[in-house]
Amino acid sequence: MVCAVLAIAGAVWIAHLDSVVTREFQGRHWSVPARVYAASLELYVGAQVSATDLEEELRRLHYRPGDPASGPGVYRRRGNSFDLHTRRVRFIDEQREPQLVSIGADSNSITGLKQGDGADLPVFRLDPPVIGSVFPIHGEDRLVLSPADVPPLLRTGIKLIEDRRFDEHPGVDVLGMLRALWADLRARRVVQGGSTLTQQLVKNYFLSDEQSFRRKVTEALMALRLEAHFSKEEILVAYLNEVYLGQDGSRAIHGFGLGSQYYFAKPLDELDVGELAMLIGLVKGPSYYDPRRHPDRARTRRNLVLQEFADAHLADADAAKRAAAAPLGLRPPGGGSYVPAYLDLVRRHLKRDYADADLAAAGLSVYTSLDLRAQAAAEHALTANLKRLDAMSHARGDPIEGAVIVAEPNSGDVVAVVGGRDLGSDGFNRALDARRPIGSLVKPAVYLTAIETGRYNAATIIQDVPVELKLSDGSVWAPQNFERDVNGPVPMARALAESLNLATVHLGLDLGLPKVVDTLKHLGLATTPPLNPSLLLGTVEMTPLEVVEVYTSLANGGFRARLRAVRAVLDEHGKPLKTFKVQVEEVAPAAAVYQLDRMLTLVTTHGTGRAAAARLPRGIVIAGKTGTSSDTRDSWFAGFTGSYLAVAWVGYDDNRVTGLTGAVGALPVWADTMARLKSASFEPVPPELVEDRWIGYMDGLETTPACGGNAVLIAVPKGTVLPAKSGCSSAATAASPTPTVGEKIKTWFKNIAH
Repeated sequence: MVCAVLAIAGAVWIAHLDSVVTREFQGRHWSVPARVYAASLELYVGAQVSATDLEEELRRLHYRPGDPASGPGVYRRRGNSFDLHTRRVRFIDEQREPQLVSIGADSNSITGLKQGDGADLPVFRLDPPVIGSVFPIHGEDRLVLSPADVPPLLRTGIKLIEDRRFDEHPGVDVLGMLRALWADLRARRVVQGGSTLTQQLVKNYFLSDEQSFRRKVTEALMALRLEAHFSKEEILVAYLNEVYLGQDGSRAIHGFGLGSQYYFAKPLDELDVGELAMLIGLVKGPSYYDPRRHPDRARTRRNLVLQEFADAHLADADAAKRAAAAPLGLRPPGGGSYVPAYLDLVRRHLKRDYADADLAAAGLSVYTSLDLRAQAAAEHALTANLKRLDAMSHARGDPIEGAVIVAEPNSGDVVAVVGGRDLGSDGFNRALDARRPIGSLVKPAVYLTAIETGRYNAATIIQDVPVELKLSDGSVWAPQNFERDVNGPVPMARALAESLNLATVHLGLDLGLPKVVDTLKHLGLATTPPLNPSLLLGTVEMTPLEVVEVYTSLANGGFRARLRAVRAVLDEHGKPLKTFKVQVEEVAPAAAVYQLDRMLTLVTTHGTGRAAAARLPRGIVIAGKTGTSSDTRDSWFAGFTGSYLAVAWVGYDDNRVTGLTGAVGALPVWADTMARLKSASFEPVPPELVEDRWIGYMDGLETTPACGGNAVLIAVPKGTVLPAKSGCSSAATAASPTPTVGEKIKTWFKNIAH
């Protein structure tokens, strides 16, 4: 009776294991997460890419110096000329086979493009870099291999080193287990493992690392059932995708596809025999043979695998000997392109149109707007400045944090996202989720509202004097300027440039809070903030991404380009499923925005943002605004050139006081980011009914540069009568000439090109 019960229980248990194996393995082993690509660098004669820039980009794409005739992924530089053998790559609109290309460059730009046969190339795109998966398996990034992706040497080599009887046993190798047990008993420690590749796959897929007799029995039974239902080929490829090969900080490196990129920065099919031997050798003990921590162990293990290859005639003996004498050839640490903060934005955009299951398993290809050069610039600027601020503050507790977003305002393309100082972390994404008071970043909306009424312009005098308001709860609100000074009558251009709180509050109250909120919402703010007078000084809370949404309209002449992280999605066969077009809509009068933008350039020449000039190329024109929240808890800067719009935030996660204004904390991050990017000056085309005029910065009186008095250039509607400075009645004739139609078209094309 007992035996019968045990037999029934055993049968039920085996049936359960069989069900788990078939259901889970069938659903997972060919699950290919959507693979995400960054934008390609487009080259053409005249493109602002120097020879140094080009070589840096090739190295970022993991092209290696050598003889291009040796195969794809290799380039040769001779002076400022480059010959390269491209890889087989898929673009949104075509698949390009490997080819030879010659590129000429100088210290500033591309000078020539030719195919291998000498024919001219009008345009050439470098490879779109792979940056990860939208939905990583088990929360870990993967580059999943298909059977066609597995090199023959890997297929036979892994069986030779890890499971010589793989093609013969039914999932469990009894002889191998006995042999390993005898070796362990003789050594009085574990020196061999008796698990087959199938058993190792079962353990990784279904079981924990618990060491017990019950787990080993379960592992063996599941291995038998796995081999009963699936082919050796399916099991082998699944194992190659699942096996653990090391650790990159908090990111586990699973599978030979990702292992090849992590250790050698190359696709798996470009590995030489020595590199492949090192990866196979890692399987035995990724931590023990970690080539970065224990290079001597890794080299010894690699050479042992190479000798096994030679003995089994899988590799030529001389080739194996040369590989054993070569260095490990690891890529520099930290040289990858894993960008979790940007992938987070991509994931959110895609979830509007695709189910999680499709993104996790359907093998889609996702082409994004990410520019790895802009990403590297933003990452370097943020981390370097946060270290500097740490040294300044000597604060206890968690270190100061920050975020940066860079976009192209003409298209709405988001080209870089940095969510915090821990660049490789999949944790809290401050760029998308840190909702904080924006301080004076709100003021451009107040001044734009004023200009739109037609009653105000940049020269209009407003009062920077104390104000007290009794609120609905009986309290009195009495704002102050940051310097706690009072300036009296000031021109509106100066009030915005110097971020004068009292003048802004008087202006906003005259306009009415509802009108200011309407302007914010037209510019892109999705929520309606409470109608409290303090919103005029930035108590409204926004994320850096939302600030980019609002400022895109200002950088784009009153036209809002919807932010875009994803350009296209292709199916597993490379056919387009969906393209995401540029979407632009007019949200504010171009004439009013042009006048405001002229005022925002004064912020960076005469006002709170003037420190940016010392960090940027000489002569570049920028427009922007500093922001500092109450009690200096949040530091902001939002600004734009003719090519890029960027927003930087600095603060503590727990909302502690930083003591940093926008000019001291966030502005250096913004400026250092922009300094590393090739960017055109901000030179918007004046609308037909607007003209540039000179006024005195301090008094708002019309003047000329020759009259002195700190003359600044503003924009006003044509025909506006301005009070003139005594002796400067010819001021109107000193205005900048209106560009011709040809000049306007040239400027428009230049903006679009960036």
